[in-house]
Amino acid sequence: MGIPCKVEEVFGSSYSAAIYISRILKLSAPKNKVFVLGESGVEQELESENVPYCGGTDASLRRDMQPEDYTNIANGSMLDENVGVVLTGLDFHVNYLKLSLGLAYLRNGAKFLATNTDSTLPNSRTLFPGAGSVSAPLVKAWGREPLALGKPSQAMMDAIEGKFHFDRKRTCMVGDRLNTDIQFGIEGKLGGTLAVLTGVSSKEEFLAEGAEIVPDAYVDKLGDLNV
Repeated sequence: MGIPCKVEEVFGSSYSAAIYISRILKLSAPKNKVFVLGESGVEQELESENVPYCGGTDASLRRDMQPEDYTNIANGSMLDENVGVVLTGLDFHVNYLKLSLGLAYLRNGAKFLATNTDSTLPNSRTLFPGAGSVSAPLVKAWGREPLALGKPSQAMMDAIEGKFHFDRKRTCMVGDRLNTDIQFGIEGKLGGTLAVLTGVSSKEEFLAEGAEIVPDAYVDKLGDLNV
């Protein structure tokens, strides 16, 4: 895209989740395996922190639920006894089998985490289901919300600050979604928040009387800034 940056300067929600699992939860091996509802990006971040996992891109789980699966999940023979965390992200191959396994692990005591809970994903000038739409069936079935490690979670803000040692008062949060990006900056007590109108939220949402999340400034697109 022509934007100069280094890998170390990108701090995504999957990386934040991997950091939280490995450095905050610190589950004792071997009961520290993660069942993933997500794609290879989540797996790569877990690998970077030496966190064991299952599920994810496992091709054997990309199939319809079979009658014997109900029995094998119920009696535990299909479950990995070392799973201590269920981590949901954006999964392009989510299905009933994966959701059933995720619920079974939660019922067995696994912790419920999410890389992020964005309801939608902007692409091709419209919106598609986001990572939050993947975790929603488990939220309904389990009756509890996951701990989200993406924006606006301040656990993510603390992790970023710990890595980059930036001055919050001299930092501006730029984003296109009010309830994640802008809320992240406000709750993190950053020096400013800037909304761009090229993604999810529209200016009518925060200019309306009584709006709960209001950025300090907004531009139609990031390119409107003259620096």
